[in-house]
Amino acid sequence: MAEAPERNLAMDIVRITEAAALASARWLGRGDKNAGDGAAVDAMRNSFSSLNIDGTVVIGEGEKDNAPMLANGERVGTGAGPKLDVAVDPVEGTNLLAYGRPNAISVIGVAPKGSMFNPGPSFYMRKLVVPHEARNVIDIDAPVKVNLANIAKALGKDVQDLVVFVLDKPRHKELIDAIRTAGARIQLQTDGDVAGALMATDPRSEVDVMMGTGGTPEGVISACAIKGMGGEILARLDPQSYVEKEAIQEASIDIRETLSTSTLVKSDDCFFAATGISGGDFLHGVHYRAHHAVTHSMVIRSKTGTLRYVESYHNMSKLSKISAVRY
Repeated sequence: MAEAPERNLAMDIVRITEAAALASARWLGRGDKNAGDGAAVDAMRNSFSSLNIDGTVVIGEGEKDNAPMLANGERVGTGAGPKLDVAVDPVEGTNLLAYGRPNAISVIGVAPKGSMFNPGPSFYMRKLVVPHEARNVIDIDAPVKVNLANIAKALGKDVQDLVVFVLDKPRHKELIDAIRTAGARIQLQTDGDVAGALMATDPRSEVDVMMGTGGTPEGVISACAIKGMGGEILARLDPQSYVEKEAIQEASIDIRETLSTSTLVKSDDCFFAATGISGGDFLHGVHYRAHHAVTHSMVIRSKTGTLRYVESYHNMSKLSKISAVRY
């Protein structure tokens, strides 16, 4: 049965990621990642206060490295409106922002209450992310060579034409060697695996697949976007310390379970927004002009599968007079 158009919450939360990006971009390249992150957190918290939702933060990025954060369990919104799980990362890639490197972004995902996977004490998970065309041909337990061959076939490419996003970390030495042996190309980034997951599923991007271990909170946030773009993420918790592994086991979380887009976010009606902070080919960063700041964002609603790219011009003199956010 046909439905009348409903309110797209992604168009509301993009105003919040824009605010966080504008506030944190002032710290680009200044070497203080907590100051930039803190500015974004304050901007998000202030901006959420006027949004008519009854939201609970399920993913409040920052806990694992003692950074500024919206705390897990924190209530956001006016308290009126839909009850929602909220996943936030005010600055995904704080080091990228601090050192003026590309692809720092501000991100939010929201979904009906109770539908988001709660990672508990898990900080890291192994991930495999692909676009829509390859969503049914991947296996997290398959050898790298096999997965890449299947992905290439699904995309109508040769393996040597694939671009694989991998975080440039010591833990990925064997993975990088295996990708090179298979003949695929690699895009190495120091940080930012939400951006990597988005690139792997964004039809504009040259990245075809993301592989490797990154943040568990980032995996849940990414799933909100991946679901809307029709891609797939397969993941498995991958603790990087004995303390983390023990905490996961004590929380009775099955470390062997293969998680997917649908288990990370159970609802088919979730929303996602991301705004570029430090720039890059994926999302342009905040650009300051004489009287305006320009931001570039992407907004996604999973129910309709609509992906929008939004370019906004912000009159900074007017904003500074009326907004509680410090730009």
